[in-house]
Amino acid sequence: MIHLKSAAEIDTIGRAGAILAALYREIPAQVRPGVSTADLDRWAEAFIRSHHGAEPAFKGLYGFPATLCTSVNHEVVHGIPSARRVLKEGDVISVDCGVKLEGFYADAAVTIPIAPIAPDVEKLLERTQVALQRGIEQARPGNRLGDVGAAIQEVADAEKYGVVRELVGHGVGRQPHEEPQVPNFGTRGKGLKLLEGMVLAIEPMFNLGSAGVRTLPDRWTVVTADRRVSAHFEHTVAVTADGPRILTI
Repeated sequence: MIHLKSAAEIDTIGRAGAILAALYREIPAQVRPGVSTADLDRWAEAFIRSHHGAEPAFKGLYGFPATLCTSVNHEVVHGIPSARRVLKEGDVISVDCGVKLEGFYADAAVTIPIAPIAPDVEKLLERTQVALQRGIEQARPGNRLGDVGAAIQEVADAEKYGVVRELVGHGVGRQPHEEPQVPNFGTRGKGLKLLEGMVLAIEPMFNLGSAGVRTLPDRWTVVTADRRVSAHFEHTVAVTADGPRILTI
């Protein structure tokens, strides 16, 4: 079932999203050679809890053990922070995080480079961000989910990137994952009609190589099948009469 949100509920999600936006403004300074993904996780949890009433959305969710999903290089999503995973120059790290505030959730992700990185990886990050913006632009009443997915897919296809199909965006609100699913591929004019009050987590995941992925034995970390680099960016977006409203900036 799809839950349409009131203006007041969207504002609450926006307050949770503002905490995430602040976290993403600050965390690049923490991402540097010699820092472990566990270090980043401790920092993020303390940052979220420093805001009155805010909680890390992911910690304990479905049994996930951390505040952040930290996915490095060929890891696509759901990487578990570890003291053994130490960052170095040339790495890229997807940092996916959620915040719960006053009973509502917001969700966002960025992929952060540890310069210098390879030119093809730099372009992958840039084009994945462009794809996110193109998808967001389609999140308007009367459009279809296929319009969102097609706008994202067209950016990937132009660069011959692999678009991950097993993992998609989703609704968000009183639960961290709600209907509908929001694929990063599709056909314009097809799929569910978007309605005012929908709140969607739109999150393109592009691979430098093939689209194939697999899950590691930890049952969480999803990696590219060919071990080439992946990029992941995400915003929580409200569908409003005035157009898309990004709630995590």
